[in-house]
Amino acid sequence: MQIDRLWFDPAETLIGGRWRASASDARLPIEDPSTGSEIGLVARGGAADIDEAVAAAEAARAGAWGRMTAAERGRILARIGQMVLARADDLAVLEATDVGKPLKQAKADALALARYMEFYGGAADKLMGETIPYLDGYTVYTLREPHGVTGHIVPWNYPMQIVGRSVGAALAMGNACVLKPAEEASLTALAFARIATEAGLPAGALNVVPGLGEEAGAALSQHPGVHHLSFTGSVAVGSLIQAAAARNVVPVTLELGGKSPQVVFADADLDAALPFLVSAGIQNAGQTCSASSRILVERSRYDEVVERMAERYRTLKVGRAMDDLDIGPLISARQKEIVEGFLAMAPDGSVAAHGTIAADAPAGGHYVAPTLLAGPGPDHPLSRDEIFGPAQVVIPFDGEDEAVAIANGTDYGLVASVWSENGARQMRLAKRLRAGQVFVNNYGAGGGVELPFGGVGKSGHGREKGFEALYGFSVLKTVAARHG
Repeated sequence: MQIDRLWFDPAETLIGGRWRASASDARLPIEDPSTGSEIGLVARGGAADIDEAVAAAEAARAGAWGRMTAAERGRILARIGQMVLARADDLAVLEATDVGKPLKQAKADALALARYMEFYGGAADKLMGETIPYLDGYTVYTLREPHGVTGHIVPWNYPMQIVGRSVGAALAMGNACVLKPAEEASLTALAFARIATEAGLPAGALNVVPGLGEEAGAALSQHPGVHHLSFTGSVAVGSLIQAAAARNVVPVTLELGGKSPQVVFADADLDAALPFLVSAGIQNAGQTCSASSRILVERSRYDEVVERMAERYRTLKVGRAMDDLDIGPLISARQKEIVEGFLAMAPDGSVAAHGTIAADAPAGGHYVAPTLLAGPGPDHPLSRDEIFGPAQVVIPFDGEDEAVAIANGTDYGLVASVWSENGARQMRLAKRLRAGQVFVNNYGAGGGVELPFGGVGKSGHGREKGFEALYGFSVLKTVAARHG
């Protein structure tokens, strides 16, 4: 892709409705993960830009955006959604180029972004308070009000989807947003902001400051003018953000990753399960917080599941994003090094199957062949730690108790699934598994814009998606009126 042919300048920030260079005029390189080559520059914002963006957001809250009715906000979000749909192909090419994911996956992300805008546009005027029966002579009711200025730090693996689910919900509630996209992948966040302003979003309601995490991200997370923070990323960075927010007594929504299991019982329909068992682990080259990187299988069918998954793995092809194969490159040379370091820990004889890197894949691209592992036990680092690459471990178990112990035996608790035709077992496992989402005889439910999403343990806290996100981006106020 020719970055110089974009319909916007990626080397600019959006602050208070104006597109301009960062205060320092510094810039960061944009790398194409498929080739490892530099293809353009993006603005490198810093603390001064964050200060201006927060001030612009506060002004919007005190001005046109803050005075707008919920119905009017909803119409704007719905219009943004329609404009995202109209540019879905352009956005998909941007995402594929910037992140390295296959074009069909990038197109799905663009459609998900549009769906978030549609959902939250429709929900904007439907979040109600309630009346509370109280003492005689009183009328008591509750109101849902915006926090004010919300900060959003989004990662590089799903920029469009995570902008949609966090910024969309915050705007629907009437907050004004400051968005810091990942330095590795800022293009679609900037493109979305262009679309939003063209759709009529008032100046300052959305401000975008690209830059480094330790500069722009740190400035945003500790800014005293920010009233709520949303972060998706690593446990280490999430801990720093929570600590920074705590100094200002600011609530934080954290989504920090997982080591999500699919639990396959002997009575499972393997024909139905197999596509989910593989795709949920290798989608986006395994760079997915909710990736199913552990497959737990009842021992009587363990060998069969390993062999059937291995057959699928041997057909997987890895290559350039625009070649639209099964898997694209990892985001960076550093991420490739991390994943290869994990794979080097594999015990002898534990590799059940590999995929294939295309012969014409550029030498400078960050490619790793998908790897299926059968052998590392439940306490091995490959079975406990988040690899964030295209690798899955298959682990045998005997009975429900052992399945639950292994599934719950990591620090994470984001997603899990149960494959069984036994309805009572389905309900038992759904209750016993330690996860924010549990799927029965499926995994992921097609993205589920409507389904609350978040984790427990080191997967974070708070919920995104659905109406739960609106609750998180609002403050509950109780009004007690005494009237005799």
